[in-house]
Amino acid sequence: MKPALARDRRALTGAALTVAAAVLLGAAGLVAGGSGDARAAGGAVVLDEGELDLAPRLVDGVLQLQIDDRSSGATVVREPSAVVLHAGPSTLQYTVDPLATALGTTTLDSWQLNGWEAQNIFAPEPGWNGSQAGGDTEVALSGFEGPGDFGMASYTPEMDNVNTPAVSYLGTASSVQRSFTLPNDEQRLLPTWQFTVEGVYRLTFTVRGGGSTDTETLAVVVGDDVEPEDVLPGDGSTATPSTPPPSTGPPPTAPSSHVIDNGHLDLAARPVGGSLRFQLKEGSTQSYEWYEPDVVVLHVKPQARRKITEGYEFLGAVGDPVWWLPIQQVDGLVWPGFSTDQLKSSEIDGRVTFSLDAVRGPGSVSVFTEGSVGSVTTHAHSGDGLPDSFDLAVPTHRHTVWAFAEEGVYRTTFTVNATLADGTEVSDTQTLAWAVGDGVDPSTVVPGEGDGPTATPTTTPGTTSTATPSGTADATPTGSTAPSSSTPNAPDALDSANAPDAADAAGRTEPEITPASTSSGAPGSSASGSGGTAAAGGLASTGAHVAVIAGSSAVALIVGGGALYLVRRRRATS
Repeated sequence: MKPALARDRRALTGAALTVAAAVLLGAAGLVAGGSGDARAAGGAVVLDEGELDLAPRLVDGVLQLQIDDRSSGATVVREPSAVVLHAGPSTLQYTVDPLATALGTTTLDSWQLNGWEAQNIFAPEPGWNGSQAGGDTEVALSGFEGPGDFGMASYTPEMDNVNTPAVSYLGTASSVQRSFTLPNDEQRLLPTWQFTVEGVYRLTFTVRGGGSTDTETLAVVVGDDVEPEDVLPGDGSTATPSTPPPSTGPPPTAPSSHVIDNGHLDLAARPVGGSLRFQLKEGSTQSYEWYEPDVVVLHVKPQARRKITEGYEFLGAVGDPVWWLPIQQVDGLVWPGFSTDQLKSSEIDGRVTFSLDAVRGPGSVSVFTEGSVGSVTTHAHSGDGLPDSFDLAVPTHRHTVWAFAEEGVYRTTFTVNATLADGTEVSDTQTLAWAVGDGVDPSTVVPGEGDGPTATPTTTPGTTSTATPSGTADATPTGSTAPSSSTPNAPDALDSANAPDAADAAGRTEPEITPASTSSGAPGSSASGSGGTAAAGGLASTGAHVAVIAGSSAVALIVGGGALYLVRRRRATS
């Protein structure tokens, strides 16, 4: 089960969805043997997503601890010593206080299985089931190796509603017991598994019951510092396979590019030489660098992969993967926003238009924000035709959700357009390269327009591109339909208060997370006040308030059968 709202001090940057506490299991349909798609050193199977149970059961009258792997649909029985469990980078998430208290660990972000984001990410879902043990079973953590602390505990919304503390089962902290009793019933126990540091863990479990015992060691790879395919299973005592000698050939020549894979950046309309330029600003207000798009590659790391949930079918089928950059900053992910804050209002007549003219890549690219009741306002969606455009007032700094439908290399062509105070029309068109997922090395990607063929950008019927992009290509249609967006170029369609970039200042404190709300003024008016909430359909300000993702503007929103909770997220300090 997932931890619930810690109402006294939290606001989570993402959605927390409840997981069913009771899943009936049966012995029927068990399949002996089986093989997985991914293999680790020593022939072990890598389990990196899907449902599985550690199940003590009687085999020929003797208790054995086995793994029931249901990740492929059918149940495959595996030995723990033949499995490597992988808690990938997407499992790094917020640690609710009651969980940390129960396990005697950190309240900083930690790697969790069955944790805060379990319904939104692709990760293993390990449970415990004692229905075939012939009686209650004692489960003990009899051995441990790892770079940080490990623990298992449960904390549910129901427990939070009555102020009940989390229940701990096992942990490596001195304050936590090393064993618990697994009942002999059909109830599946689904605690959160917490790991505080990346690396390789070896968890040795001993099960006792019915006069017999069994001890097994499970290898767990946490994070992305170590490739799970390189890890020996069990206690690691299997002989290391021979390693082929390194290649003696010349190293490949990498393109000249600057790869950005973490932290804040702005896609900015900037005054340069009396005209308007589309440039990238990497860093905070106190420490930053400017780059031309044709020397930059943005890397969307594998941890951005998450599941499409109900209400977001324009991105693809529910349950399918999407590479998602949220509206708020997440350590380890690039955080691209849009900016006109280098301009003065006296320099521009009206607003600045940002147009996504073309996308070249393996799937669609979507840029959108979310309303106060889970509604989605798209600002650009290549899946239903381009160009798409939106306006920003001057000066403004806003962030959105970005979603990429497939892994691979994308090239997005943007045009910024404005009218100077003297009536002069100015614009600039640039192409920005993205490397999405782990299927491509970003250091090998040619920046800008790249070295591939170009084509004419897609034009949606009834619309006209604001500028003719150079070296652009057709968007990749997905056949899906995005939610209706606000009228293109309508006043105040995409911004509210022109808040300063306070969230990016060094030594900042985390801004309060506030749901987006519709401005109380007349249609077209914007919210007022420093750090005010974003207007409906608006880009989220990174000043004192920001809008949360995935429909989390409601305190309790039902998505995919689970309850969505809004909590405050405290960033880990380094």
